[in-house]
Amino acid sequence: MIDVYSTATPNGHKVHVMLEECGLPYRVHHIDISAGDQFTPHFLSISPNNKIPAIVDADGPDGKPISLFESGAILVYLASKTGRFLGETDREKFVALQWLMFQMGGVGPMLGQAHHFRMYAPEKIDYAVNRYTNEAKRLYGVLDRRLGESAYLAGDAYTVADIATFPWTRSWKNQGIELADYPHVQRWFDEIAARPAVMRGVEVLAGLRKPLTDDKARDTLFGATQYAKR
Repeated sequence: MIDVYSTATPNGHKVHVMLEECGLPYRVHHIDISAGDQFTPHFLSISPNNKIPAIVDADGPDGKPISLFESGAILVYLASKTGRFLGETDREKFVALQWLMFQMGGVGPMLGQAHHFRMYAPEKIDYAVNRYTNEAKRLYGVLDRRLGESAYLAGDAYTVADIATFPWTRSWKNQGIELADYPHVQRWFDEIAARPAVMRGVEVLAGLRKPLTDDKARDTLFGATQYAKR
C-alpha cells in the first residue's frame, strides 16, 4: 500500500493520476496547505521542503518502506516500480525524461507564477503579469510545436511527461491562455482529459479544495508563515 500525502493541485494531481494509471493501491492523506499542515513535524519528516505531494511506499525497492518527495521523482519511481509510462528502450526513456524535466523546470514554475500574479497577488503588478503571461504563451507554443509532430510529448506513447504536464494545463484560462490558439495542445488535452484514470485522478481530494479568501491562509501560503525558519 502506498500512502499519499497530497492536496488537489497540479503537482498533487500528477501523482494521483499516475497511481490510477498504474492501478496501484493507495491511501490518501489530505494535507491542507492553507491551514499549515505542510509544516507539521510528521509531514516534514517525509517532505523536508514542506511541499506536496509526498509518498510512503511500504513495499520499497528492497522490501523496506521508502518515502519520497518531489512530484517528478515520485513519477519516475512509480514508473520504475511498475515498468510503465517511461518507454521501452533507453532512447525512449531519455526522451520522456527530458520532457518531464521541461515540465518540472519550466511549465510548472512559470505557469504557477502566471497563475499567482494574475489571480492571487494582493496587488496587480503589470510587469509581473505581463512577464509570466508571455512566458506561459511561449511555453504553450513549445508544447504546440512538439505535439504537432508527435502524438504525445515523448513520441507515440503516453508517458510520465504527459501525466506531469496535463494537470498544469487544466487552468489555462487563469494563465492568460486561449487553448484554441494552440490546436495541437487542444487535441492532446482533450484526449488525455478523456482517459478514465485521468478523470479519476483529478477528482482525488478535489472536494476538499477551498477558495483562497482569508488573510491567514494567504500568509500561510505566501507570507511569513511560509518563510519561517524550521
